[in-house]
Amino acid sequence: MCGIIGYIGPQEATPIVLDGLKRLEYRGYDSAGIATLSQGKVNISRAEGKLINLEKNLQAHPLFGQTGIGHTRWATHGRPSEINAHPHNAGGFVVVHNGIIENYLALKSRLREQGHTFSSDTDTEIIAHLVEEHFKACGDFEAAVRMALGEVRGAYAVAILCDKEPDRLIAAKLGSPLVVGQGQGEYFVASDIPAMLSHTKEMIFLEDGELVVFTKQSMAITTLDGTPVEKTPKTITWSPVMAEKDGYRHFMLKEIHEQPRAIADTIAGRIREEQAEVFLEDLGLEDDFLCALDRIYIIACGTSWHAALVGKFLLEKHARIPVEVDIASEFRYRNPLVTEQTLTLVISQSGETADTLAALREAHGKGGKVLAICNVVESSIARESDGVIYTHAGPEIGVASTKAFTTQLVALYLFTLYIGRLRGNLDQETRRGMLDALVSLPRKVEECLELDAQIEEIAHGLMHVHDFLYLGRGNQYPIALEGALKLKEISYIHAEGYPAGEMKHGPIALIDEQLPVVVIAPHNDTMDKVAANMEEVQARGGRVVAVTDKVATGLADKAETVLVVPPIVDDLMPVLTSIPMQLLAYHIAVLKGTDVDQPRNLAKSVTVE
Repeated sequence: MCGIIGYIGPQEATPIVLDGLKRLEYRGYDSAGIATLSQGKVNISRAEGKLINLEKNLQAHPLFGQTGIGHTRWATHGRPSEINAHPHNAGGFVVVHNGIIENYLALKSRLREQGHTFSSDTDTEIIAHLVEEHFKACGDFEAAVRMALGEVRGAYAVAILCDKEPDRLIAAKLGSPLVVGQGQGEYFVASDIPAMLSHTKEMIFLEDGELVVFTKQSMAITTLDGTPVEKTPKTITWSPVMAEKDGYRHFMLKEIHEQPRAIADTIAGRIREEQAEVFLEDLGLEDDFLCALDRIYIIACGTSWHAALVGKFLLEKHARIPVEVDIASEFRYRNPLVTEQTLTLVISQSGETADTLAALREAHGKGGKVLAICNVVESSIARESDGVIYTHAGPEIGVASTKAFTTQLVALYLFTLYIGRLRGNLDQETRRGMLDALVSLPRKVEECLELDAQIEEIAHGLMHVHDFLYLGRGNQYPIALEGALKLKEISYIHAEGYPAGEMKHGPIALIDEQLPVVVIAPHNDTMDKVAANMEEVQARGGRVVAVTDKVATGLADKAETVLVVPPIVDDLMPVLTSIPMQLLAYHIAVLKGTDVDQPRNLAKSVTVE
């Protein structure tokens, strides 16, 4: 949630900062603002709503200066308004901030007693006032920032300017992501890589408790107490065009169509077909430990949690290890039974999800090992885990996850192959068959994408309904959950996902002529039972949309519409059946006119609890 971008260098800051904010829109926001320094004077422009409103302000009243900071805000403290929009200014100290200051009320009360007057309802404004107060005592910008942040409890990523020292920009982080971009004679700082990627590929990922001081000629990173920190920039291989729409109407549609490439990239370099083996370069876990595991917890939120549910089927089937799947926000509050023989597998697209990061730390605190599946290199979750399996999906801008989800499924499949061989549960012939299927997966996803026109036509007949039901059995139950979530997220239609066998335990009461029921029915061991569920829906007048890999005799008679994906081994079928779920949600949302890439009330990365 929220987005920060800062710049210091020889160029005009406003165009760079504004462009960076546009590239951070996917994180979710309700207001935006920019501040620059010019001739020792702070200039600020803010606006409620979308960035177009800020752009209009800047066209009417341009901001000049070669040092600037910008922010897209998602309201936590204080309603969305221009007054509550960042940046916030107190005595010439200007702050943008992501996170939550937990003790802001106590600090605000003390500052008021010291004579400070506040103009907003935000927790962020107290940071500017704290810096101002400490500057009165010490007369040094950097020292004042260090002392102010030393008083703050909670999570923050901040960028701060000072009109008294106009050639410096200071940034720091604790619990919220912040990345430094190193250019040629210029520096950038931002919440995420895409904000800077068109200017530099050399990135430095700040750790919690680190602070960076920029001038136009230099950069110095230290801990909050002043201890110097040496860091080597990492070269990001994403190209800027990967974060552009590339001719697609929405980022989400582009990312749906990028899935064959993303899956191929996630597989690339990790399989040895001749030996039928998997190579995981950053696994970071000893084979002896993996062989001696007593259980695996898989922890995630939202769409990643649905991937985790599929992972449970894979790992218990092929590695014969007990697997529990937990929602990250619940895991650490139930005193989980983690031992030294427990692996906690955390899944997060961004690698910054606050609840998942907290669960990771809970597992570590109890002596367990942690493995991450993550899309963002050097993210907090990736850094704090004992090992990581990176998905190579590239930047995912649309809030509703698509290619991140399918590449997470592929990463889980790869890990299953690895640990299944290690524990002696998968012989070479079985592994070879599984790898052959995996190699064919990108091509089969391309075939699924050919359903686009058919699904768009179906969407015209479903766009006005108020409720949906999604049903699946076995490893398709998580895909039913995912399909329902996608529809809720971007079309605002109420939808529920259920195991098909649970239909008669409650959901059947909802079925009438107005209720579409999406039934995921590939040809596996549960096909006959799912077909019986379809008959029960049909008997009550429900409208069945069936997703299958073969139209068997009688199946077409049980559905209003049948979508056929190509056949593949059952372990990988969730990847293929998820594609129609994504496309159906997308086309219904487009027809309803909702904001597909930035749905209301949602943020791409939930970086505070």
